[in-house]
Amino acid sequence: MEIKFLGTGGAFDTDYLNSAALLNFRGTHLLLDCGFTVFPTLVKKSLVQRVTHVLLTHLHNDHSGSLANLLLYKSIVEKAPKLVILYPSEQFKQQLCRFLEIQLKEPDAYAEFVPLEHFEGITCIDTYGQHSEGYQSFAYIFDEDNTRIAYSGDLARPSALFDKLQKMPDKPTCVFHDITFNPENKGHTYYKQLLPYMNGINLFGYHCDPTQNPPDNPIRLVFYQHEFMA
Repeated sequence: MEIKFLGTGGAFDTDYLNSAALLNFRGTHLLLDCGFTVFPTLVKKSLVQRVTHVLLTHLHNDHSGSLANLLLYKSIVEKAPKLVILYPSEQFKQQLCRFLEIQLKEPDAYAEFVPLEHFEGITCIDTYGQHSEGYQSFAYIFDEDNTRIAYSGDLARPSALFDKLQKMPDKPTCVFHDITFNPENKGHTYYKQLLPYMNGINLFGYHCDPTQNPPDNPIRLVFYQHEFMA
């Protein structure tokens, strides 16, 4: 299992691009989120051809804003098979289709929508309202035989993810968690809230401006870990 980030910034940290990652999981190249900088980044890095599956954490523009571009490119330019979009719930699929209909008219012509439960090895955590009030979001855990990766999406309460991890069988685990250095930012996890969870896992922060990283923060930022950058 290999993860490569296409960006690690927040919605307004455009110098660091939208947070998204390409995950090689069980032989499948799975794109985690597709914000407004993601499609051009995939093209620039000659990675767009690799993407066969997409999984979104939520529908804010910095996590889904260039999905329609990707679908059109795969269909019109590559003439590739339809992208598979995995969806964690029927309600989320309906929201996503309404979102795409504005740009594509008929999303089913460009994508195959598959329930996440049909894809083995991925655990979904419903984090409704924990990023933005009244708004649907999800975190995900990816399991292979000897390793595990957790991806928080945008999450202000880390307990939602870590409580789930603690109930799972023990396994080497790498957690990629959104992070903020501003305690007034209620849509993301303030870095000091993550400190109690550092024991026994590899924890990395993303979805931030790395230049704002305070000197007392022991959590490694994805931006500075070259092995995780595409």
